[in-house]
Amino acid sequence: HVQLVESGGGSVQAGGSVRLSCEVSGNTQRNYCMAWFRQSPGKEREGVGGIDSDGTTTYEESVKGRFTISRDNAKKMVFLQMNSLKSEDAGTYSCAARRYACMWQPNAYGLWGQGTQVTVSS
Repeated sequence: HVQLVESGGGSVQAGGSVRLSCEVSGNTQRNYCMAWFRQSPGKEREGVGGIDSDGTTTYEESVKGRFTISRDNAKKMVFLQMNSLKSEDAGTYSCAARRYACMWQPNAYGLWGQGTQVTVSS
């Protein structure tokens, strides 16, 4: 039984940084994408970015150059480093997993973590 558990959320001032972690427990297939999504009140869940099993990353346009996704396959961990945070980055961040290539649609992912809250104050 595979589970995803996020950690690292919290409050940060605008311009600051936060690093989120996602731990994958249980038996997993090798070829899978790990992605990060976020959702803020009144808005739909949106993709932040993802990383394929070969390390290829994709990012949503508004976070390019500020966010970095990485993974440690040996430790079954995925990270989201968020720098230069803006108020619009606030929300609940969730990691998700799916076989093969990353996709932007949330319903393409069958595995989800519980989410971790990021608050950005100005």
